[in-house]
Amino acid sequence: MIVIEKGPLEQVKFQALSIFPDECCGFLFGKEDDEGTRIVSVIREVNNAKPGDKRRRFEITGKDYMLAERYAEENNIQLLGIYHSHPEHPAIPSEQDRIAAQPWFSYLIVSVIKAQIDHIRSWRLNEIAAFEEEIFSPSNKNPSISWQQ
Repeated sequence: MIVIEKGPLEQVKFQALSIFPDECCGFLFGKEDDEGTRIVSVIREVNNAKPGDKRRRFEITGKDYMLAERYAEENNIQLLGIYHSHPEHPAIPSEQDRIAAQPWFSYLIVSVIKAQIDHIRSWRLNEIAAFEEEIFSPSNKNPSISWQQ
């Protein structure tokens, strides 16, 4: 299960709508509790570095990954995953999303249809490198930290 605090979730939605019709992307930070519930308290927006058409693909640079890992370490939180938007498509990972995915990360996808948030779903790779849906729950808690590039 992944729980996203209200402030970071609103930031993700705002970015998805602001970048539309292109895909937005960024990092999810927080903690994983003893039961395996991931609690996202911070997001980090990054620019979609994909050359060319950004309406169907996103790319995060190696430098942005390194900065995200450093931020997590310096703030004693975990880098829990990635979020991105799917303009005019459902929040279901593509084959390209699966190929680029890391086994431990959560992948939050925001579906934006006709310039409005349609739905949000989260996914994780299983032991055979296929995506399985992760229970997603928004939280009413406000963020304690907010950090953007």
